[in-house]
Formats: sequence, C-alpha cells, structure tokens
Amino acid sequence: MHIQVTRTGGFAGIERRAEVDTAGRADAHEWHALAERVLSVGRGTPPDGVPDGFSYRITVDGRTVYCADPRLTDEQRALIRRVLREGA
Repeated sequence: MHIQVTRTGGFAGIERRAEVDTAGRADAHEWHALAERVLSVGRGTPPDGVPDGFSYRITVDGRTVYCADPRLTDEQRALIRRVLREGA
C-alpha cells in the first residue's frame, strides 16, 4: 500500500509532502487498517478550512480524500502524523 499526505496552508503557506510504502513492513496491517478507516470518512472534495489552518490531501493507492483542521477525526490525525513523521 502506498500512502501519500500533502499538507498545505498554515501561517506560512508552505506545502509539505511525505509518503510511505507499507510493502515489507512488519506493521503493514496497522497502516492498512488505519488508511482504510481514513478513506471511509474522507471527503471527495477539499473542505473549507479556517484561516491559517492546515488542509490535507491523503492518497492511498490512487484513492484521494481531503480533510482540514480543526475538523480532523482521530484516525485522520493519526495517519497524517505517522506519514509526515516516517515518510520521505
């Protein structure tokens, strides 16, 4: 599974992008379960954000959903944090 997160917005408006390929990872099942939950609640179009807030595009194996601060679910927040921390 290939997971990509793109974060835009914020005070400086700087885009940040990271991706993780779960192939061969010992914790791949955890990533897959989390990604599937995020896809199931995500929006197909970018939501309205708040001034200086972050907006996110999450793509999992070609399926894209959008979300924005401050209305992130716990699963969205967890996946975004993991990908941005561990991704290249």
